[in-house]
Order: sequence, then structure tokens, then C-alpha cells
Amino acid sequence: MSGQVGSARRLVASALRTSQSALGGYFRRLCSRMDKPKAVTAAAHKLARLIYAVLTKGQEYTDQGQDYYEERYRQRVLHNLAGAPSSWE
Repeated sequence: MSGQVGSARRLVASALRTSQSALGGYFRRLCSRMDKPKAVTAAAHKLARLIYAVLTKGQEYTDQGQDYYEERYRQRVLHNLAGAPSSWE
């Protein structure tokens, strides 16, 4: 049963490639950094954590969208770059 569930999660995660959601942006960014099978597994794991939180904790999932994800990523990169020179010394 676990193998079938894992296969289903990976199938859904690979479909994120064309999604305009925050998860789709996350998956495409992973694909740019690593090979596709590892990115699919990582996206499937993230999807499983989201589903678990929704089912067990009653949290509601609202997708902020790809633009929101990209803007947060850009802010994170700029913040990390601003602190980088002091750590190089």
C-alpha cells in the first residue's frame, strides 16, 4: 500500500510542473537545482506534509500563488546576500 501511495504522490508532484501555484513554483525551482527524480520526490514529500497538516491539525490550505512564492524567494535571496560579506571575513 505504501508503494502505491508514494507512486501517487510522485505522479501528482510531477504534474506541478505546469501549475501556476506556489507548489508549482517550488517544484520548478527544485528542478533547476537538481535532477528531476529528486525534485519530484522532494515536492511529493512537501505535498505529503501539507496533506498531513490539513488532515490531522485541521489547518486550512490556501495557495498564495506563484507570484507570492517568487517574491518571497527573491526577498530571501536578497536578505541572504546582504549578510553574506560579513560572514566571509
